[in-house]
Amino acid sequence: MTIILDGKSLAKSTEEEISKRVELVKNKTGITPILATILVGEDPASATYVKMKGNACERVGMGSLKIELPESTTTEDLLLEIAKLNQDPNIHGILLQHPVPKHIEERKCFDAIDLAKDVDGVTCLGFGRMSMGENAYGSCTPEGIMRLLKHYKISLQGRHAVVVGRSPILGKPMALMLLNENATVTICHSKTKNLQQVIKQADLIVGAVGIPKFIKSEWIKDNAVVIDAGYHPEKCGDIELEDIKERSEAYTPVPGGVGPMTINTLILQTLIASEHLLK
Repeated sequence: MTIILDGKSLAKSTEEEISKRVELVKNKTGITPILATILVGEDPASATYVKMKGNACERVGMGSLKIELPESTTTEDLLLEIAKLNQDPNIHGILLQHPVPKHIEERKCFDAIDLAKDVDGVTCLGFGRMSMGENAYGSCTPEGIMRLLKHYKISLQGRHAVVVGRSPILGKPMALMLLNENATVTICHSKTKNLQQVIKQADLIVGAVGIPKFIKSEWIKDNAVVIDAGYHPEKCGDIELEDIKERSEAYTPVPGGVGPMTINTLILQTLIASEHLLK
């Protein structure tokens, strides 16, 4: 029987636990955990994502500091804002909403975030520590996927996992997280030769290429685990899901699969950052 990897229900149940832990931090320290979000420019999709993250904070009793900067913001301006947040003891997590305007050096700004507040898992240092199995906050989407797989007891050891996508905050960390759990990992992308044949070998497939229905259902073998990390305005992901729902071992619906776990992981990691105040 096919397992539906329901991220929406898992995120909802996890929020109840997070709320209790937030209340404990407040009661023991008198401090409210706060996530700072930085939005540069006026991209409507980015503004929607930031609003959703603020709403998630509110639901669990956390604070959200929203910083909105104009399109004309320079790299130096943004670095100054990040430095202020790094130094503010009342801020426990920092999120720089991706993407920033093209004239800004995004990687330089990501790497300016204090590792202790890098709850979105975007710094090179955090990626390096995660890849080596050391403590670090994982990039939220792949970390959310790993939490989803663990919750549904999907074994990864020895499986051939194919990750289609190589972005620094999704495809690459996803591959390393799977490798750390003893999967055998192949990383592909839109320019991979014989992509269809590679995907047909996958026991577990992660679609993270950012192109609507790029991965065709007939490329995916029976009884595979299918993770669709994409979401597009057409309300579809990166994988043709319709024809694999009945013949896969497990799959993530779109919407309601990976997306809710991304935001849930962000607020969970912000909570964990604040819990260091209890030590």
